[in-house]
Amino acid sequence: MPKNKNALTRYKYLDEMLSDRHHFYSIRDLTEKCNRLLTTAGLPEVTRRCIEKDINYLEYDPFFADIERFNVNGKHCLRYASPSFSIFKKELSVEERNLIYELLSTIGQFDGLAHFEWLERFRQGLSIEQRPKIISFDYNPYLQNSALLGVLFDNISCQVVVRLEYHTFSDQERRTVVFHPYLLKQYNNRWYVIGAADDGDKLLSFALDRIDDVVPLPDAKYRVCGKDLSSRFEDVVGITLYEDRPIERIVFWCRGLSSSYITTKPIHGSQRILNKQESDKLRSQYPCCAEDGIFVSLDCIPNYELIRELCSFGKDLVVLSPLAIREEIWLRISGMLERYSEVRI
Repeated sequence: MPKNKNALTRYKYLDEMLSDRHHFYSIRDLTEKCNRLLTTAGLPEVTRRCIEKDINYLEYDPFFADIERFNVNGKHCLRYASPSFSIFKKELSVEERNLIYELLSTIGQFDGLAHFEWLERFRQGLSIEQRPKIISFDYNPYLQNSALLGVLFDNISCQVVVRLEYHTFSDQERRTVVFHPYLLKQYNNRWYVIGAADDGDKLLSFALDRIDDVVPLPDAKYRVCGKDLSSRFEDVVGITLYEDRPIERIVFWCRGLSSSYITTKPIHGSQRILNKQESDKLRSQYPCCAEDGIFVSLDCIPNYELIRELCSFGKDLVVLSPLAIREEIWLRISGMLERYSEVRI
């Protein structure tokens, strides 16, 4: 066994790359990526010759890795002959099997995702007995293009660039974008993929039901997202993110069951019920809100989803500020009144 104290770390990195079925690695690629990972871990870089010796070592005792060599577009590539092979395999404990089963059951509840058929094969391969589900998510099996969820999940997890063909609600003409997918996000029972176009850093979102085709581009270099996406959406309700708009303070009054609903299921993480002094001041300023109810504030970036959520409570919720949101809701209500007046008997 090589005496280099960092050899086991290199074997770990090489094991992951040789198992990868979404990228094609040559010796040069393996060396470059391994060195990037070593540098990140604070370890010294190695030469191409060192990587060649590591791979040669993996093919013999004690690992006996079956490594195949093949050509892709004139590039000499290497990978494990079996995609399930790993030099770090070990038996699972009962606790690990139970945990894996619960994870598989959770993901597997997205019925109709043909790309996730490997979950059942994985479960059978682990000889895990089937049990009743104990967690159920709200999922619409009739959502158009729901099968793309599995495809995009695969490409995001393996950091593969894709070519998206899509259309908009207002225009059925197909458009194409080379896309770096970063995140799958669900809102209002609809799935979106978040990422960036190949020619820009601005975050884009595409609803799965407006995507016509997804074509993986394994030879294209994937650009890792340099932003914390989990925090990027903390300032909005839903999926529409206007990066050039500031956070605003929205104040509204609500009553009855709506107030109980909003209190127990906040519209946004910044939601706060105003204290008595603030509430009394608003009651004197807005006589229409003098009856029992609560005054609530939100600090977020206004978008389409926020307006729709506020409108969903009807006459039990009145937005007081800012004026722009109040006027936008007034225009919606006026439009509804006009339409219903035309059809009212």
